[in-house]
Amino acid sequence: MMTTPGITRLAAFRAVVMLLSLAGCQQQSAKTLPAAELAVKPQWLAGDHHVHTHYSVKWDNSVFPPKPILGGDAKYSIEHNARMAAAFGLRWMVITDHGGPNRARLALEQAYPELLASRAALPQILQFYGMEFDVPGNSPGGRHASLIMPKTPTEAQQLFQIESRFNGRQGVPPGPEKAEDSFMLKALQAMAALPDTPLLLVNHPARLAKGLRQYFKVTPKQLRDWQDTAPGVVIGMSGAEGHQAATLNPDGSSKAGGIRGEYPDHPTYGGYDQMTARLGGVWDSLLAEGRRWWVTGVSDSHGHYTDGWTDFWPGQYAKTYVLAQQDYASIFAALKAGKVFVTTGDLIATLDVTVAVKGAAQGVGAGETLIVKATDELVLRLSFRDPDAPNGGGFNPQVARIDLIRGLITSTATNADRGSAADRNNDEAPATKVSQRWYAGDWQIQPDGTATLEWPLGRISQSQYLRLRGTNQRDELEPLPDQPGENPWHDLWFYSNPVYLQLSPD
Repeated sequence: MMTTPGITRLAAFRAVVMLLSLAGCQQQSAKTLPAAELAVKPQWLAGDHHVHTHYSVKWDNSVFPPKPILGGDAKYSIEHNARMAAAFGLRWMVITDHGGPNRARLALEQAYPELLASRAALPQILQFYGMEFDVPGNSPGGRHASLIMPKTPTEAQQLFQIESRFNGRQGVPPGPEKAEDSFMLKALQAMAALPDTPLLLVNHPARLAKGLRQYFKVTPKQLRDWQDTAPGVVIGMSGAEGHQAATLNPDGSSKAGGIRGEYPDHPTYGGYDQMTARLGGVWDSLLAEGRRWWVTGVSDSHGHYTDGWTDFWPGQYAKTYVLAQQDYASIFAALKAGKVFVTTGDLIATLDVTVAVKGAAQGVGAGETLIVKATDELVLRLSFRDPDAPNGGGFNPQVARIDLIRGLITSTATNADRGSAADRNNDEAPATKVSQRWYAGDWQIQPDGTATLEWPLGRISQSQYLRLRGTNQRDELEPLPDQPGENPWHDLWFYSNPVYLQLSPD
């Protein structure tokens, strides 16, 4: 958390990027590899799985059935969003418009054909089909999730099947069964039974929390229930939230009283939801059960702040990187497998975290498991790259500190006995600690600009996981609550997803 004066140069910088994007140009890194090499070698590819278009409609309820009002809750066409995403360096994105009385039909007959046209116009950015699913149960409307379809010839029909039957706001009015939490479990079972299984990530899970650890609408128990019902579908939650430009005026100056992420009752921490940001909190409690639970970063873009809204363009502030080839199937598989890291403000552009047995050439990375013996000496190998170029705010931030976070796996999510309701709502992992902090002088800069570090982890006596967290804040040892009116460009963080270390019984 930092509060700083408004940016005077941001509007001019944005204007340049807008002109380039409207001309069809794509922002490129000096180290971008040729297309032929990208096709065969996995690379860190930036994306955003939560983008709204003018098909996030409002409804005219003066007629029956209610009539959709295009542009009612989000401003731009699919192609315009994709052009801006490409201008800010994204290689993939997901269209996630939210629902309503008969939005399923609107999506199938109007939004999907527009997506196909945008794919043809902008093949350099892969555009997945999806929606912001309105989660049934406990007063629908306050809980959302990114539902991502794999790209197939029947993607639109399969999403229509799910949305028309299960979306919490579908129907005039929605049926009473959609007020029951159990209906979400039926929806997840139906998703898992589709010919092509989608992915689901919970959006802004603690946005409606009444305070620290005072969850509302989305609880740790629900996260566990949802993943246990459809473990191949439910893979995690957004950590770096959208609406980060709510603290900026259209000219880029700070907006007094603006709240990052539009979290009304309890703030984000360094731009991240408390379920992610709190050390030893919800996320760590899930990882301590051995769960494969990933965090991401999104724009949740409805309209740009320079147009009077509260959002950045897709990729302008938050990016979700996946280690994949530049094709739909590879990106989808990498996201599902947790080969993911998230950053804000282009603090980094690559992040490779590998754990290996000492002396071994190969190890495992994010989302993977290394099976080790009690006598094995382990090492961590870290490399990352600073883009060393102006970010979407016109700044060139530097990594000031990286934290190594380690936690014990104290139970297993696959136990037949799931425990009491209190256990299901557990939001603490007291064994999770920051075990090491590194500062700028601790890593080496290689000739190609990559920063590298190798660190001894020693032996382990219990299965565990580790993850990394980095920031441009050298002395802010834990992310602090974001203050009204603060400048998001001056408070940047990145998070890796976990590497698991499984102790062999031998």
